[in-house]
Amino acid sequence: MGRVTVRERIWRIRDGAGSERVDTLVAEEPMEIRLNGRPLTVTMRTPGHDFDLAAGFLVSEGVVSSAGQIAAIRYCAGATDDGSNTYNVVDVSLAAGVAVPEGSLERNFYTTSSCGLCGKASLEAVTTVAHWTVAEDTARFGVPLLSRMPDRLREAQRVFDRTGGLHAAGLFTPEGDLLAVREDVGRHNAVDKLVGWAARQGRLPLRGTALMVSGRASFELAQKALMAGIPVLAAVSAPSSLAVDLAADSGLTLVGFLRGASMNVYTGRQRVTLETAPTAPMAAPG
Repeated sequence: MGRVTVRERIWRIRDGAGSERVDTLVAEEPMEIRLNGRPLTVTMRTPGHDFDLAAGFLVSEGVVSSAGQIAAIRYCAGATDDGSNTYNVVDVSLAAGVAVPEGSLERNFYTTSSCGLCGKASLEAVTTVAHWTVAEDTARFGVPLLSRMPDRLREAQRVFDRTGGLHAAGLFTPEGDLLAVREDVGRHNAVDKLVGWAARQGRLPLRGTALMVSGRASFELAQKALMAGIPVLAAVSAPSSLAVDLAADSGLTLVGFLRGASMNVYTGRQRVTLETAPTAPMAAPG
């Protein structure tokens, strides 16, 4: 299994003086996802929860929508010339009757401006392939709970304390339970790992939950929330304009600049209340 962190010798300079020391860095390695034995995509990721990442990617791209559509996920032995297993190639076998997408999938299939799609086409693509709608989700999240979510997420980051180089995504209930948290060098991968965990647990769609991310709210993260049936997306930083457009069109609640008791609600304000939601005992994240 690939390492989550690596140790490197560095020359540290502080106050005009230099000293040698060992620093802990977050690992970054390529992972190839294969579908029924055929190469599908390659993503740079932090090793760990690789099966969740593969499953979440397929959910985000509209290939699967439930655990029953995945027959098996395995590491590919003999992925190198010498036949060794690098644990950097994952093969997903679809269940019988599940259609294999034509052509190749790309991580930016619907998403950024570099993909050549205009905003309108991008919005329509997500609406077309989404298995669920969030517009009618009646979940409510109190401001006091929302204000605590960034700190709860930060406290659950096990690797960040050692490296300072990881994004995180967490899934919350209206009662304040943190259901699961995933970390990765890429914020999109962190969300895919979280969605993949839910898919493999048979929890999709994730109605009545909020997705908290440690960075900004991009169009792609809004897309991933919708593909998983999540009605609320909250971020500590700013959303993009296309993320706001997608959220408004789909009924997603989008919260940005969530820092303490301060936040901006860009869309779906009906799900954000000033009252404190009923509390329940805190469950350990998955």
